Amino acid sequence: MASEPIPVRSVSLECRSCGAGAPLDEHFCPGCSRILALGRNGDYFTFFGLERRLDLDPQDLERRFRELSRQFHPDFYYNASPSERLASLERSSYLNDAYRTLRSPAARVEYLLVVEGVSPAGGAEGSATGANAKVPPALLEDVFALNEELDEIREQREAGVDSARLRARLDTARVPIDRKRTAHERTLQELSAQWDAQQGAPAAERRATLDALRDRLLERNYINNLLTTIEREAALLEGAS
Repeated sequence: MASEPIPVRSVSLECRSCGAGAPLDEHFCPGCSRILALGRNGDYFTFFGLERRLDLDPQDLERRFRELSRQFHPDFYYNASPSERLASLERSSYLNDAYRTLRSPAARVEYLLVVEGVSPAGGAEGSATGANAKVPPALLEDVFALNEELDEIREQREAGVDSARLRARLDTARVPIDRKRTAHERTLQELSAQWDAQQGAPAAERRATLDALRDRLLERNYINNLLTTIEREAALLEGAS
């Protein structure tokens, strides 16, 4: 089962300077206004003061990032206590990691799966056509056809067949893979909108959407690896011409 989202203000941080408690989404102590040490129970969405949604406004995210960057900048804590200097460094580093993740739609989905307790499926790394890579069932036919075509192209390249002719074959082989990627991008957007609309919905419905997001993300990553393989073959053809 997916873990339920943490109610932001139900978890408290303790100020190392005055001992007061502060909600998890606060960056500065409400009691003494000093920067708080980074908590261990938060997530990137909470850190930016956002709900766990997938449709984020890039301009709003950048605005929040720049505002927090100014507040956490270590230069402002040069003469502060060691605990405050450490807190500014921790929060600055965490902020950069959070921004890099949340500004990328695909990375945002993958991170959401993690914080919601759904492990992203493996097999997305490395060569998509390698023997050790697990092919998503929905892509089996496409992978089989592409592998056959790539084997023939490699054989003909080694036999000295004109590179322009082989490049044309490679471009043709790429068409259905590009079409798949476009379809998966659209499906990921639809599922992301579905997740955002399910705030407060039954846990079973939300879990079903998360599972669908995980499966589509795996297929998307595999498709991108297929395209990388095609680009690698194209580079070899260019080198042989």
